[in-house]
Amino acid sequence: MSTTFAHADIKVGFVTSLSGNGASIGIPYSKGIKAGQQYQSEVGGEKITVIELDDGADPSAATRNARKLVEEDKVDILIGTATAPSTIAMMAVAKELRVPMIAISPVKLDEGDGSNQWGVTMPQPPALMASVIADRMVRDGEKRIGYIGFADAWGDLVYEGAKAAEEAGKIEVLTNERYTRTDTSVTGQILKVLASKPDAVLLGGSATQGALPPLELAKRGYKGELYGLAALVNADFIRVGGKAVEGVKVSTGPIIVAEQLPEEHFAKKISMEFRDAYQKANGEPTTDGFSAYSFDAWVILVDAAERALKAEQPGTPAFREALKEEIFKGDEVAGVHGVYNFRKGNSYGVDERSLVVVKLVDGKWTYEP
Repeated sequence: MSTTFAHADIKVGFVTSLSGNGASIGIPYSKGIKAGQQYQSEVGGEKITVIELDDGADPSAATRNARKLVEEDKVDILIGTATAPSTIAMMAVAKELRVPMIAISPVKLDEGDGSNQWGVTMPQPPALMASVIADRMVRDGEKRIGYIGFADAWGDLVYEGAKAAEEAGKIEVLTNERYTRTDTSVTGQILKVLASKPDAVLLGGSATQGALPPLELAKRGYKGELYGLAALVNADFIRVGGKAVEGVKVSTGPIIVAEQLPEEHFAKKISMEFRDAYQKANGEPTTDGFSAYSFDAWVILVDAAERALKAEQPGTPAFREALKEEIFKGDEVAGVHGVYNFRKGNSYGVDERSLVVVKLVDGKWTYEP
């Protein structure tokens, strides 16, 4: 006997940084969610509604927003947010209140055996990004690497990835210089990086503030190579960095160079569909990689919800539980950034297929097979 339920919207609580020092990433995330809604606005006959809140890149605001969305708005799932510290804060609320969460910033989650795991992380693991870019450094003949990055969770993740590549014998990490997202100068840190006489420099920043080290390096006459991870793929990084960031090589998701990919690549078709949906939803073409992470979060939500709806009704604790369980049962779910296989005990769901290396040439990202 089949069970049928009265129609009830699936409610998504979406938190991002529409203001504050995370806005240059948070706004693209918001546009990616709108592209998701344009791409598929209902599943199994149930409409998907979104309640969006701004956390201003403040972890305490992210916590308050998450609580409000769950306790007052009764959302079925949380998606967010634009910075790693705020994402970690949201994830703590999701676990406490037993609501599934899809993180769209790269965060390191210790989930043990996964028995009380309520969240997954969309972006490629920084360790995997760092491993891929370290392989490119080796291919380019760069061994001694200077590191400078944010003095926060993201900077830690990039550095840990670089150290893992060092332990694997790929590179030698000479420095661990840090700066805050609100700093206006990195002169002291760059002088220490240059004093180590690196072959190349790895950047552990993002967006606007990510351009500070390259600008200072250029001012000091540095002629070596620059490398980074996906967080640098941002229009503000290019705009602010100008000629100083030309030639930087980055490991990132394939959406960035979708039209340059071979036809048989898993991301080719859905990337073109994403770009079409983004254009219709936002009235402009996509120019970043961040919006695609929130779009992929939507793809994961839709895939899991289709199965969860066969057993439970939206708006109930049972549906939240079912939705969480189905996220971990998704099999080879193709998105724009990767092919996802989330499993308990591992918050990341992607493998090497989720990354390509791109190079900034004349202000545009070019595919470097």
